[in-house]
Amino acid sequence: MINQPARGKTCDAILGIVEEGKEIIKDFEEFQALVEHYEISRYSTLRTWAAQIGLNDAIDLLEETLGEEKKTDELLTELADASVNWQAAA
Repeated sequence: MINQPARGKTCDAILGIVEEGKEIIKDFEEFQALVEHYEISRYSTLRTWAAQIGLNDAIDLLEETLGEEKKTDELLTELADASVNWQAAA
């Protein structure tokens, strides 16, 4: 998309974000909506960066992924609401 070959480069900041994400997932397994919020914030940031440097094709892909993450969040919220309502009835 950006006319550059794919290459790897170690980035301590990104490694830190990955480790933080692993901790969040481990610590909040039962709260998947929190993980979705975390992912949504990351995709939103990437989309903003892509817009700032003019990567329009990447923006479209990130928008698509962001929409999927938001839909998952909505479904998890519905499940959580149903669970809370069920628990309240009990």
